Amino acid sequence: MGPLSGGHINPAVTLGVLLSGKISPLGAVAYWIAQFAGATVAAFVIWALTRWGDVVDQTGALGTNGYGVHINLGGAAVLETVLTFLFVLVVLVVTGRGEHAAFAGVPIGLALAGAHLVGLTLDGTSVNPARSFGPALFEGGSALRQLWVFIVFPLLGGALAALVAPLILRPGTGGRGPAARVATPRP
Repeated sequence: MGPLSGGHINPAVTLGVLLSGKISPLGAVAYWIAQFAGATVAAFVIWALTRWGDVVDQTGALGTNGYGVHINLGGAAVLETVLTFLFVLVVLVVTGRGEHAAFAGVPIGLALAGAHLVGLTLDGTSVNPARSFGPALFEGGSALRQLWVFIVFPLLGGALAALVAPLILRPGTGGRGPAARVATPRP
């Protein structure tokens, strides 16, 4: 999907790309509308399957995010900020180098999998405000009341990643950070 759409299925990634100057504000808004609409449609399909398709919801809450059982509000805020920061940083650094385009999905997928391994049992791992939005709409209750945490803090993590990425991808080094510049053999 990357070559077709930029692979933007996560509003936090889109924010990071916007703040990095690689997408226009109008383009970012268009992506955000599509992301939240897509998440809503996907959540509706899951909700419908659990209601009318005999699909069993193992989470009991359509896979919504939440805090209060295994982590408190402050912990969820820090967790979502840090996990999203790391994920979006990987996205920005890997996609910031054209020669990595063919395999960019590998480190991005591994970063997302790592984020889920760390956060899934704690708060359900958002790192994607749209992914949290859709199920919360159909689940309601505490999932909807707590949704703001899973929108605000992943966006904060994405914004912080956009601030740090240029330190790794320095201009004038071919997109490489200082460590890569030193390790490059000279002809």
